[in-house]
Amino acid sequence: MLIYFGLVKTAINPMATPQINNPLHGITLEKLLSELVETLGWEEMGRRVSIRCFTHDPSLTSSLRFLRRTPWARAKVEALYLDQKRTPPVRD
Repeated sequence: MLIYFGLVKTAINPMATPQINNPLHGITLEKLLSELVETLGWEEMGRRVSIRCFTHDPSLTSSLRFLRRTPWARAKVEALYLDQKRTPPVRD
């Protein structure tokens, strides 16, 4: 992105801004989804987030493809991940 200040052209890189308040910064969608599958399993994920790719023949590949193309679904899965990270696991 180029912004003109007077006669000087300055390039601003929006990706260079720090992500101080972003808890998902540095976490790939694949890592996020893998951790959820390991922690909850596909069945529980399908119950918590009603997405067909979690309930009908789920796989990491098909789920990643769907979530990358569907912003509303990705937002729900990211919210589930953050909720899982905030609440400690129940131990017997």
